[in-house]
Amino acid sequence: MSHQCSGTCSGGCRCGLSKLAWFLVIVGGLNWGLVGVGMLIGKDLNVVHMLLGMWPKVEALIYIIVGICTLVSICGCPCKKCKEECADCMVKDPLSGSPEDHKI
Repeated sequence: MSHQCSGTCSGGCRCGLSKLAWFLVIVGGLNWGLVGVGMLIGKDLNVVHMLLGMWPKVEALIYIIVGICTLVSICGCPCKKCKEECADCMVKDPLSGSPEDHKI
């Protein structure tokens, strides 16, 4: 399975899709953190719902987009630019001679 470069060896894969995915994963994580805090203190702190609650289909679409961006962040961006940049992260396995990702 491929995945996105962590950025520690070659600067990371940062095409537009990768940047958007990274940003939305951060925003989604912060939103879930606020949801948890809100549950503990008895308030609704779901920012997405606060902003888009009147449009439930748009709210659902935002959640789906954040989920897709999470998959892109986990599996890696499929674009040519990111594949080329992440190829720099590959090292040869000394036993088999085949490329092996050292960023797992």
